Amino acid sequence: MARRARGVGEMRGLVMAGLVAGAALVSVLSVARVILALRSGTIGAPEEPEAVAPASVPDADLRGRSLLIPVQGVQPGALSDTFDDSRAGGARVHHALDILAPRGTPVLAAEAGRVVRLHNTGAGGITVYEVDPAGRYGYYYAHLDHYADGLAEGQTVARGQVLGYVGTTGNAPPGTPHLHFAIYEITDPRRPWRGRPIDPFPLWR
Repeated sequence: MARRARGVGEMRGLVMAGLVAGAALVSVLSVARVILALRSGTIGAPEEPEAVAPASVPDADLRGRSLLIPVQGVQPGALSDTFDDSRAGGARVHHALDILAPRGTPVLAAEAGRVVRLHNTGAGGITVYEVDPAGRYGYYYAHLDHYADGLAEGQTVARGQVLGYVGTTGNAPPGTPHLHFAIYEITDPRRPWRGRPIDPFPLWR
């Protein structure tokens, strides 16, 4: 009888040890995920670029890059400057350029760079975050109908490469397909969605 009780006690001890070891492993894996997220700069990323410095106009460096209008077939004369427009009943400033085009029109990379984030929820809907090769500027493409086939985070893209297609996802009016395009000067390389908003409109005037 005593031997049986001792065996049950040993079994309970093994079960408890297993539970403790399992909990420790889960904790270690959770910490590792947080560290990786911090290193990659994706932790706490907002749905849209986060302005952490006063808005500005393009400087000579940005003007000299001859950025593409990021919607296929759109000419400079068709653009309207919506950068300083109010949104959310005056609660915030737009800080972007709305480029109207038929649904499904290809959205192009304004310049060569790297896709650092793909996001598919919130106000921007289906979005792309791109960073230039020097890591100085970020480009944000929002309200896409869908992504280009094969587009992935970490992918290097060429100037003019198709990233996706004009749509109305997120909070865009259903009857007004357009690309919400933003440029920002990155202030923290670990968080490439943060920076100084820059008005794209003067680049094509």
